[in-house]
Amino acid sequence: MKEIILIKNNTLRKKILSSLTEQGFKYNPHLRPKMKTKNGLRTIHKSRRLEMLHHHSKFLTEFTKTAKEYSVNGDEIDPSEIKLELRYVEADSFEAKMFLWWNLVWWRIPYEHPVGRQMRFVIWDKTHDSPFGLIGLQSPILKMAVRDRYLQIPNDKLDYWLNMSLHGQRVGALPPYNELLGGKLVALTLTSNEIREIYSKKYKNKKTLIRDRKIPSHLLFTTTTGAFGKSSMYERLQYENEKVGSFLGFTAGSGTFFVNDALYHEILDYLLSLGYDVRRGIGIGPSRKLKFIDTALSKLGIQRSSRNGIKRGFYLFSNVDNLKEIISNNSKPKWLDRSFDSIQNFWMQRYCIPRAKRMQDFQSFTPKKLFNELRTELRN
Repeated sequence: MKEIILIKNNTLRKKILSSLTEQGFKYNPHLRPKMKTKNGLRTIHKSRRLEMLHHHSKFLTEFTKTAKEYSVNGDEIDPSEIKLELRYVEADSFEAKMFLWWNLVWWRIPYEHPVGRQMRFVIWDKTHDSPFGLIGLQSPILKMAVRDRYLQIPNDKLDYWLNMSLHGQRVGALPPYNELLGGKLVALTLTSNEIREIYSKKYKNKKTLIRDRKIPSHLLFTTTTGAFGKSSMYERLQYENEKVGSFLGFTAGSGTFFVNDALYHEILDYLLSLGYDVRRGIGIGPSRKLKFIDTALSKLGIQRSSRNGIKRGFYLFSNVDNLKEIISNNSKPKWLDRSFDSIQNFWMQRYCIPRAKRMQDFQSFTPKKLFNELRTELRN
């Protein structure tokens, strides 16, 4: 019986290491990318991204016709006439479907289902009747060294203050607006009055799942990461004469995307055979998938397995002037006042129009190429 167990364990270990090698990792003695260039890191994410595309293939195929109807060629855009609105995404709405389609298709970093508290927004160009950008927010990771050092949050208060923040899982502009520095507008919108007010209304009088307690429904700050290190979208970002967004350092390089769904279920079966509690779901506890993978791979002799060596730039966007004082002394928040309209007007004059005059790259975008690429990916 022991020999059978050892054979099964060795088979699972080989399968995991083979999968990691195929994705572009090397392991000796720790996990890390073979190439740390942007193209190399994109290659590592490719298999997980394709897995998510195939998982949602029915929806993607059915909604593509609608996505085409609301896509525009770059040469159809008049940058000076762009008029934007911020749309909160309700479940099962048109915006929800549009958000999911572009979230899956446009980004090279694969879509992952959000955890905990979440809010989604589509920024829409009313003039050209086209989606401009996406904002996907969710509960932050409980422990993040660069953030916690910067804010100096005591361990016993960590969950309290983090329940007054969100993390940007998806923040960016869609084509052709990305070539007009549309990502700057999306990033600035993280600090808008509208997002803060919607958050306050949505989570008013709500209790936390783990400790079952009420926490003020303030959105004090939002965090996000650069996909491949530091992000040009967030660096030197300004609103009026104010610097927006603080670079806090780099993440430790942990994650679970490199374990596909089929392999993850084998890992859960393995842990179950060892007597581990592998329950999942809301209210069980934070970062369960990360813990399961780390524990299983460690048992199989793959050390520091959740450390994948991909370090991302970590950014914090505050909605108040006195964030550290609030956390350290429980001071009254001094809220920033940035309406979405004022952010849009500033972006237009500071970023969009000057960019359009300097560079006309946005005019060369045609949606046809994107749709053809998607068709090919779904066939593979």
